[in-house]
Amino acid sequence: MTLNILFFTITIKKRNVSIEEVIHNQMVKKIQEDNRDRQFSMYRHF
Repeated sequence: MTLNILFFTITIKKRNVSIEEVIHNQMVKKIQEDNRDRQFSMYRHF
């Protein structure tokens, strides 16, 4: 009988986000929501 045990160490660090990244992420989220709404409205017409 063979017993293989693997140990992992996970380190979590808080990531500092710049203002540019926050603005970019907000823009990306808005574009995704707009596209989702547009797709939904296209399918609603059928």
